[in-house]
Amino acid sequence: MTSELFSPLSLRSGNVLDNRIAKAAMEENMADDGQLPGKELFALYRRWAAGGAGLLITGNVMVHAEALTGPAGVVLDDAAPLEPFAEWAEAGRSGGGAIWMQINHPGRQIGSDMPGVVWGPSAVGVDLGRHSGRFGRPVAMTPEQIRATVNRYALTARRAEQAGFDGVEVHAAHGYLLSQFLSPLVNRRTDQWGGSLENRARMLLDVVRAVRAAVSPSFAVAVKLNSADFQRGGFDADDARRVIEMLAPLGVDLVELSGGSYESPAMSGRPADARTQAREAYFLDLAKDLVTSSPLPLMLTGGITRRDTAERVLDSGVALVGMGTALAVTPDLPERWRRGREADARLRPVTWSDKALAAAAGMAQVRHQLRRLARGGRPTPRTHPAFALVSEQRRQRRALRRYRAWLSASQRTAA
Repeated sequence: MTSELFSPLSLRSGNVLDNRIAKAAMEENMADDGQLPGKELFALYRRWAAGGAGLLITGNVMVHAEALTGPAGVVLDDAAPLEPFAEWAEAGRSGGGAIWMQINHPGRQIGSDMPGVVWGPSAVGVDLGRHSGRFGRPVAMTPEQIRATVNRYALTARRAEQAGFDGVEVHAAHGYLLSQFLSPLVNRRTDQWGGSLENRARMLLDVVRAVRAAVSPSFAVAVKLNSADFQRGGFDADDARRVIEMLAPLGVDLVELSGGSYESPAMSGRPADARTQAREAYFLDLAKDLVTSSPLPLMLTGGITRRDTAERVLDSGVALVGMGTALAVTPDLPERWRRGREADARLRPVTWSDKALAAAAGMAQVRHQLRRLARGGRPTPRTHPAFALVSEQRRQRRALRRYRAWLSASQRTAA
């Protein structure tokens, strides 16, 4: 049977992806001074570009300089120089595939030690039990702040196109700001942005409209959406189905399905309510239900590491297979699949009972591999998660000092 993995995918914007394999976004947290992409990110993306994926989606790029998911996050706003982003785009396209920029605002998922703002649809903090203090206490956004944030997404998308990216992906999953607005557990507003799903989806739909209007018709626009939050009473698969239907008339090319948040890290295979414990393709069962009614092509990400799993995903009707961690360990995995080979190794599993700490350690393991790849080294998948976590915390402290100084200087300049 001929595999669809290496067949092209045509999108409604006119973009054609060379194959059905995408490098999904991972939060690299590798910004240089000035919160800009630099040599390490360029080298990392050249390595992925040579690995055979038809599409590379960057780690989330922040639309608001005062709201970062981490102190080494990349920021693309109206003050950022475009030259580093143009070099990033060139690196991502150097293998012949496409590169999209994921654009994001963290909302309430901001560390309590970070400067800047902690916003949310409502003043509902992240509940991680004894780890809840890791995040700041959010304040409910005003209508003016909501509208300004919508404009920030559009501006970042326009500048991404100017820099040479092929598209953007609006991040509305994993408990970040747009996902927070969608969640009935987090969004307790009683105005036009709260209550019904139509109201809770309003900000996402406004962002997509603004982005689509700010870029050319041939520029791809995608949305990353939770198939479910995996929290009782939260955003669920039926909500996802309805939101996809709302997105269809707005010029969206693709919806990427994932799931979870910091409170329920299903994207790492450890949801809070244990309703998905699959070892691979965590969200495939939900995707199978959504694909039957979806008016848009779907991409599925989460736990895919083997070719037969990827082919099973495509057989379900999903149009594009997304991989993150697998490509942190084996950056040329798509090319290996083309030659009939598999990955040599996988990351050491994190089996800690504390889900929040395990998720943090898992992310630290991935970033440890990304930095090795960026420096031309080989992955070390047996790295102990405790070592990776401690090393990551040290780097974050150094990055936080740089970010504080940069933000303070930026605010002084603006003043």
